[in-house]
Amino acid sequence: MKPRPSFPARLDTSNDSAKPKALLGATRVVTPQTAMRGPAQVALASPTGVGLDSSAVRRRMVQKLAEQGLQDTVVLDAMGRIERHRFVDSALVNQAYEDTSLPIGLGQTISKPNVVARMIALLREAPGLKAAPMGRVLEIGTGCGYQAAVLSLVAREVYSIERLRGLHDKAKENLRPMRLPNVHLMFGDGMLGYPKGAPYSAIIAAAGGEAVPQAWIDQLAVGGRIVAPMQTTAGQQALVVIDKTPQGLQQSLLEAVHFVPLKSGIA
Repeated sequence: MKPRPSFPARLDTSNDSAKPKALLGATRVVTPQTAMRGPAQVALASPTGVGLDSSAVRRRMVQKLAEQGLQDTVVLDAMGRIERHRFVDSALVNQAYEDTSLPIGLGQTISKPNVVARMIALLREAPGLKAAPMGRVLEIGTGCGYQAAVLSLVAREVYSIERLRGLHDKAKENLRPMRLPNVHLMFGDGMLGYPKGAPYSAIIAAAGGEAVPQAWIDQLAVGGRIVAPMQTTAGQQALVVIDKTPQGLQQSLLEAVHFVPLKSGIA
């Protein structure tokens, strides 16, 4: 495994507390007790200024995901409820529901709907995570916030960390109107994970390195699963699934993918 960076993770220090907060605009604060009541309910106004029928194109997107082999109805429902066009630039709105990645600034992209759905479905295939909702999930690489929003519908709590300040701020802006009290956004080094929220029942990453950081393994609960891109010996990326069992780690290498590289530090 890749050694841990020597510097500590940093949080968004816009207030005096280092503890993660529910997003601004949330109607309630998540506590360990309220978090057990289930995933958040998405509160959204009807889309405006969009030259398409959002609900209709989302239904078509979900239908295509099903035709491509995605059978998890919980994930399909979540993908159909989150409006992807809210997370892309206005000039790209008409491409929001195509099965393609799109630029979100700072050299980063929003993943293809198929990839987002596939990775979340892989998490839910773990023997201890098949019940809906999953427990506490750590997302490495918040990006524009889209995947965190989808995760909010299939997990009791979502901790999402982003190393780029510009994207961290963009995700907060995108997610604030949705009032997701079970989503916590942190600004910090994702390679270090977020130990204050551990242990996690699942960890999902939107960037790939040569190895899965040991910090993620340490913060994963027994019975939990990591799904992340990882560089193979051939120099390409593939999805890796790591299960933490009482007997040790079990790793599976799946299909080829293409993600931005996993980097340490903040910017």
